[in-house]
Amino acid sequence: MGSDVVICAAGLGKKYLIGHSAGRDGNMSFREVVGDTVRGATRAIARLAKNQQIVVGASTEEFWALKDVAFNISRGDVVGIVGRNGAGKSTLLKILSRITEPTEGRVTIRGRVASLLEVGTGFHGELSGRENVYLNGAILGMRQAEVRRKFDEIVDFAGVEKFIDTPVKRYSSGMYVRLAFAVAAHLEPEILIVDEVLAVGDAEFQSKCLGKMKDVAGHGRTVLFVSHNIHAVERMCSKVLWLTQGRAAPMRSDVAIATGEYLYGAKSATVQAVWQGDNNVAANAYFDLTRVVVEGTAEQHVADGVFSNAENIKIIIKGYLKHPDPALNFGFDLFTSSGDHIIQSYNTDVPQAEWWKPTRGAFELQATLPRRTLNEGTYRLEIFASIHNKQWLLEPGSNCPSVVFKIQGGLSDSPFYVSKRPSLLGIVLPWQGQMRNAPAESPSMALSE
Repeated sequence: MGSDVVICAAGLGKKYLIGHSAGRDGNMSFREVVGDTVRGATRAIARLAKNQQIVVGASTEEFWALKDVAFNISRGDVVGIVGRNGAGKSTLLKILSRITEPTEGRVTIRGRVASLLEVGTGFHGELSGRENVYLNGAILGMRQAEVRRKFDEIVDFAGVEKFIDTPVKRYSSGMYVRLAFAVAAHLEPEILIVDEVLAVGDAEFQSKCLGKMKDVAGHGRTVLFVSHNIHAVERMCSKVLWLTQGRAAPMRSDVAIATGEYLYGAKSATVQAVWQGDNNVAANAYFDLTRVVVEGTAEQHVADGVFSNAENIKIIIKGYLKHPDPALNFGFDLFTSSGDHIIQSYNTDVPQAEWWKPTRGAFELQATLPRRTLNEGTYRLEIFASIHNKQWLLEPGSNCPSVVFKIQGGLSDSPFYVSKRPSLLGIVLPWQGQMRNAPAESPSMALSE
């Protein structure tokens, strides 16, 4: 375990036993029902005597919530933990928070851990907000003087000044989580663990929490963050741990690419710049769509389906027009990996004199995304088509064909800026500068005299 590693997990596994009822026939006699109940109670007592998990049911099944999970997390890392519901994320956090013990493997933690796993974790409902702040501080190993020094800052962040002496059992879920997060984040833990519980708060509070977690990480402390808000993960995290059915993929530092693969699954893991379908992919009387292509203009791309921000991106739609109609138009929607809709474009956006003149036969339409437009990340392009103001032929979000591609690098020619921008788009604007005829002394110097 290196000097900078604060969490080391090796061969981590957590097994649960699931009980299955044999099912009681409605024709069972009273004696059979009583016998079945007594046998179940006897099994439970025997398992309790052996310090084993009590399982209700006639038969049991092993379920591994986590299996053979291994990773290292260093001091100052901000790690986003992603995965579908039931992937094992909450189980992992409970083990790291020492709420539950692993069935196998081990985890070594260096430093004080503060965790917020569910609303009211560590709070006593009968105690007031003030008393719970001091109680949580004591649990974290803080001295009373340390908690007192931070108390006003905690209450101000949580926004519960009026209710700080009210028992927390009377708090709403939003007030609960605001105070719980404020305590966990302000009592200076070396490791902060936060589950999806922040979703309980409103948008303003979520933004405050993300800012506070970035501030915590900026002081060299470690943050583990579970969220289904992929945009927040991309914005805040430096690494991603992806769990699937209890198993962990190797930790990734290419956050945007990793989250894109998580969202789009195998489709983005083997991303192609070309979508190719059957000739009748769009079953309508007007056209057959044969091909949708995303191409870059650079001679060499980063990889297949991966383009640089510094090259133009061409969207090419090919097909066969069976029934020309002057009101026929095509377009596309472009989405980020987190589902943000960033661009919509129609081929009829240009002046009417520049519209294409559809005739029967093979056709090709092309649109160009100018270089220096997209940020690093994974994008989904959906093609749609319609007879203007009459009917959809390829309706957005339903039967429209799509293609997934990635942007990587090329965000700036400056040696001072090489990382992903925190904005949705990665536009590079033209800047100009010139020196005016300045006085011999600057205005600030003149004022100081």
